[in-house]
Amino acid sequence: MPDTLTDARITPALQPGCSILVIAAHPDDETIGAGARLAGTPDAVVVQATDGAPRNGPDVRNAGCASWQDYAALRRHELARAMALAGLPMERVIGLGYPDQGASPGMAGLAREIEALLTALRPRLVLTHPYEGGHPDHDAVAFAVHAALMLARRSGAAPPHVEEMASYHAAEDGTTRFQAFLNRADAPERTIVLSPDGRALKRRMIDAYASQATTLAPFRDDVERFRPAPVYDFTRPPHPGPLNYDRFAWGMTSLRWRTCATEALHALGLEDTAWR
Repeated sequence: MPDTLTDARITPALQPGCSILVIAAHPDDETIGAGARLAGTPDAVVVQATDGAPRNGPDVRNAGCASWQDYAALRRHELARAMALAGLPMERVIGLGYPDQGASPGMAGLAREIEALLTALRPRLVLTHPYEGGHPDHDAVAFAVHAALMLARRSGAAPPHVEEMASYHAAEDGTTRFQAFLNRADAPERTIVLSPDGRALKRRMIDAYASQATTLAPFRDDVERFRPAPVYDFTRPPHPGPLNYDRFAWGMTSLRWRTCATEALHALGLEDTAWR
């Protein structure tokens, strides 16, 4: 079961009004998407929806761990190393404890937890994943952030600005396209070319995730891309054709994911809201 919000370590050190709240699916997503940006933001808070540890055997064994609990501890240790390089202590990192590859069935609960975080921390900017079919947990976090914003609006709160960080998605030729967005006319992109120092720092942060070296090999350290979060219809696929996670045994197909999203919308009372 995921941690409760109290267990997720909202401490007196996390004062309301942080400049950036990064809401990521897995340890390393925050570095790939916005490592250099985090390094320049000492009051940032990072939320990890999952513990980075799939509950299946192969991922655990490939990491040289005896159990998924050991693997989760390894991922958190690597996260701490990367965040230390960015100047962020682990007191500024909140783990929600969902299993890697397992956030999608819990999207309604995840949305409520994120709404509570928005209320408690009152960030000026939320930085999160796009809905692009790259990984089911990325899409689950995107859904949960948008749903949390709608819940906040419904309660009368003023929601923060939301930007997305580029990740990966399926390309038309059957490959995976890394650190790029799907083209959308309603969401202009901004590319930040990192300085030599920024690039070296980002590379050190990426390298902190030694257990993910093969997975992270295609990602660049010289640019970061952002865009305003567009309006999504989470009951429809983000693009035609197979999604990236339809190609892998990650415990979730795009059809099942959309079923989970529809069920979560009903559970949250958001099935008829205008943001769809």
